[in-house]
Amino acid sequence: LIFQLEIESMVRYASPINPAIFPHLTFLLLGIAIFFTAWFFVYEVTSSTSSKDIFKELALSLVASIFSGFGIIFLLLWVGIFV
Repeated sequence: LIFQLEIESMVRYASPINPAIFPHLTFLLLGIAIFFTAWFFVYEVTSSTSSKDIFKELALSLVASIFSGFGIIFLLLWVGIFV
């Protein structure tokens, strides 16, 4: 009886992001990640060893990995794997 009253007084959790936009966020974030990954790859292939800048490489890879990580999280949420 006491446990049942506690459950009834609780507020149901609501996601801060509407689950209906998970597919849109997935495509947007992974699209941005692919863009920065491609930019990083082109930069690595086309620049010579003496003209490479480590800070540009790190910045491109960091941005690509952040967008990729969030895109994969929304992909998992979209298909029903709640993390």
